[in-house]
Parts: sequence; structure tokens; C-alpha cells
Amino acid sequence: MLGLAAAQLGYRTHIYAPEHESVAADVAAHHVQAAWDDEPRLAAFAAACDVVTLEFENVPVDTVRFLSGHVAVRPGAAALEIAQDRLAEKRFVAGLGGRTAPFAPAPDRAALDAAIAEIGAPAILKTARMGYDGKGQARLADASDADEAWETIGRHPAILEGFVAFAHEFSVLMVRGAGGETRFWDSPLNVHAGGILSASMLPPPPIVIEQQAEARAMMAKIAEALDYVGVLTGEFFATDTGPVFNEMAPRVHNSGHWTIEGAIMSQFENHIRAVAGLPLGDTAVPLLPVTMRNLIGAGIESVPRLLAEPGAHVHHYGKTDVRDGRKLGHVTWVGISPA
Repeated sequence: MLGLAAAQLGYRTHIYAPEHESVAADVAAHHVQAAWDDEPRLAAFAAACDVVTLEFENVPVDTVRFLSGHVAVRPGAAALEIAQDRLAEKRFVAGLGGRTAPFAPAPDRAALDAAIAEIGAPAILKTARMGYDGKGQARLADASDADEAWETIGRHPAILEGFVAFAHEFSVLMVRGAGGETRFWDSPLNVHAGGILSASMLPPPPIVIEQQAEARAMMAKIAEALDYVGVLTGEFFATDTGPVFNEMAPRVHNSGHWTIEGAIMSQFENHIRAVAGLPLGDTAVPLLPVTMRNLIGAGIESVPRLLAEPGAHVHHYGKTDVRDGRKLGHVTWVGISPA
């Protein structure tokens, strides 16, 4: 989707990824399949590009630092370094005055007991690094679940987070230009199933609208502290005490896929505009309601039916491996409710 947006602006996209299958390569001018630490291939890739960006927060920081010595990389290593470590991320946001869930480090099994004593239960144990869409997580109803939770996350260094009593989950989708200009899209209500985003919807409930400004201010502070360029997404819980920061993604985000049809300027085109140094586009939402639903696993089989539904904007990602929990496409309705 970034490649398509770039092509619309007259750019030729060059994809670098270690995987054999790259659906982005299907709509790009060039494609390099190589390891993240293959410095000769990385140097050649950098030489072929005017600017480099990324759409996945688990690109190794060392790779981004190497590329940054050869070509402009936006966003840079600083944002990745924070986002890749849940403990560092929570400490960073708390240091900026953000409201987070109670948290404590659990680098080993013994430290988990200390974290439970500090945070209490119920709680959720998350690997400090990697993991998304509910992966690398385990819930603890009480301290007796510690052993099972530790095994569930593979005995990796972790962070224990206290449960947050919340009404809804929502996103703050923003874009920051190379000169510091910042724009926001309306915050969607996010619905998850099994730890995976199932749907994003506008307008959100009143409590989300009421807490949107405070959450936006927090994300703007984060972006400025990181000198961030591009689309940056923050996930929040709407609570009785205000918005609680959950995590950030230094990239275009699944909860913003609706912006392709639902906003005047999509997150994808505005990301390309930002990293290329172009003026940012209008993020207004002209028509409500907007509903985006993910096509996950076997859900991709509903595409023929959805294509026959008036008003359904269907996106099939072209991935060949259909498996449970894998996002294979999405569909968006604007101005009407899904059938």
C-alpha cells in the first residue's frame, strides 16, 4: 500500500526484505531479497535509493543505523530502538509524562515473582522484545500462574503489566513532516479478537472523542522527542481517569487502513509525502460512518461475496500462505454500515 501510494506520486519503489515472498515487490520497480546483516547488499540498496523508509517495526536497529550512514532513513533508529523494547517504551513515555499501565521488569523467572509482588494480579506478562498481534503474551490471574506464564512466553526477558480497567481501545494516527508539521486523523474505535485487531470504526464512542485531544498531545510529544518523520501510531485505552498509553508503532498501522477510502489523504500517501519532504495532505474524514474489518485466516474466502456487496472496498494482499491469525486483507465501508 505504501508502494502504490509512492507510484501515484511518481516515485519508483525499491523493496529490501529477507523473505522470499514479498507482496510489496509485486507493485515495486525493484526487489532485493537479502539478510538484514548483509552489508554489501545493504550498501548497494542504499546507493539505489534517495530515501529509505520501513513498514515493520522489527527491522533490526543495526540495519537501520548502517543504512543511515549511506542514505536518509525516515523514521530513524531512535524510534525503532524505543518501540522494539516494551520496557524501554513504557519508561520513555512515562518520562514524558504519559499515563501507562503499572509495569515492572521481569528479565528472569525470579524477577517475575518480584514483579508480581510489586504490580499484583491479575496482570499480563509480555516478552520485552518482538511479539505482536497477541503473540509473546500470557495472562496471570494470580501469582500461582507465574510458572505457566513464564513457559508460555518461552522464558524470554519480559515486562509485567497490571490490568487496566478500560471502556474502549482506540488509536491516535498522526503524521509528522520533515519540518515538524504534524497532522492527525480522527481516532477510530478498535475491536480485537484473540489479541488481533478485528475492526476499526468511526465515529468512536463519546469517551474516546473526549480523550482524543490528550492522547494526541502525548503522541505529538513523543514524535517531537524522537524527531520523528512519517506516520506514527499510538494505541490507547479510554479509562475513567483519561487515556492510558498502551504501545506505539513507528509506521503506518492496521488501524489506519480505513484512511485509503475514508480520509481525504490516506496514511500511506501522507507517509510517503513526509519521508520525501513533500507538503502533507488533508487528514479530514468527509463522510461517516467508516468501518474497516480485517480479513484474517480463512476470512479471506469471503472476498467473492464482499466484492458483490455495494459499497464494500476490498483489499486482498496477495499473500499465498493462508493460516489462522494471519492478516490477508481488509474491507472498508464509508458512509454506510456493512451488510
